[in-house]
Amino acid sequence: MTDRSSSPAPDVFTRAEMLVQALPHMQRYDQQVVVIKYGGHAMGDAAAAANFAEDVVLLEQSGVRPIVVHGGGPQIGGMLSRLGIQSEFQAGLRVTDKATIEVVEMVLAGSINKQLVGTIAAEGGRAIGLCGKDGNMVTARKVSRSVVDEQTQTEKTVDLGFVGEPQRVNRAVLDAVLGAELIPVLAPVAPGDDGATYNINADTFAGAIAGAMRAKRLLLLTDVPGVLDKNRQLLPELTIEDCRRLIADGTITGGMIPKVETCIYALEQGVEGVVILDGKVPHSVLLELYTDHGAGTLIVR
Repeated sequence: MTDRSSSPAPDVFTRAEMLVQALPHMQRYDQQVVVIKYGGHAMGDAAAAANFAEDVVLLEQSGVRPIVVHGGGPQIGGMLSRLGIQSEFQAGLRVTDKATIEVVEMVLAGSINKQLVGTIAAEGGRAIGLCGKDGNMVTARKVSRSVVDEQTQTEKTVDLGFVGEPQRVNRAVLDAVLGAELIPVLAPVAPGDDGATYNINADTFAGAIAGAMRAKRLLLLTDVPGVLDKNRQLLPELTIEDCRRLIADGTITGGMIPKVETCIYALEQGVEGVVILDGKVPHSVLLELYTDHGAGTLIVR
């Protein structure tokens, strides 16, 4: 086990410094699948996007088999606003009607996906943009959520429209793409058995992909350093048991709960380790995989 210090990581690494530190770690990940969920506000920053793409290309060139899953909530919100389509949220999820799902698919599987493919190409990589529909890679099922009615204080079920979760993952397409030494870039949109198109939370989508591929690592890039204790200090390493305890005692709250639950699911599906880390830190992916220091919170079984 590496020494995952809770002290701050260095702010800047040159490419040469990173390569020197990376050499002892490369063998561990050689020919191993690493799934990276890329999202948050870092997606809207050109320099951060270039750093991320550089990391992904370096991983692929050093023998890792990276799979990128991206989100795009802010971009979807911006496009809906420009089109005059009002968004409604229930239980923390966007209620997705027919007009909204068309925009979601256009933004996620279209503009964002192809921009990211292009950014990776600009850094010397060969990427291919896909979504859950391609090759029947992912089949979704409709989800609903229960919320407490503020007036009656009773629980009610909310229809979220075309919001789904992964039901089945067919890894054949991903195996073929990785076998061709291409980098899959996946948008979290998938069909249901009913023929409808569903929007899937990117963390959940990434967890399902990582589980199906028996990934060595699943990295969830977020806007926070990782899982924090009650004093707002980073917890560098946790087990599944630790996570459940921290959820129960109120240390892990809000939007971090579904992220951690995705981590637990992926680990139970055979992923070796899951890391929640800050995507705004330059080269955070390489810091996590290729340095002793690591980055963020590592969760293991």
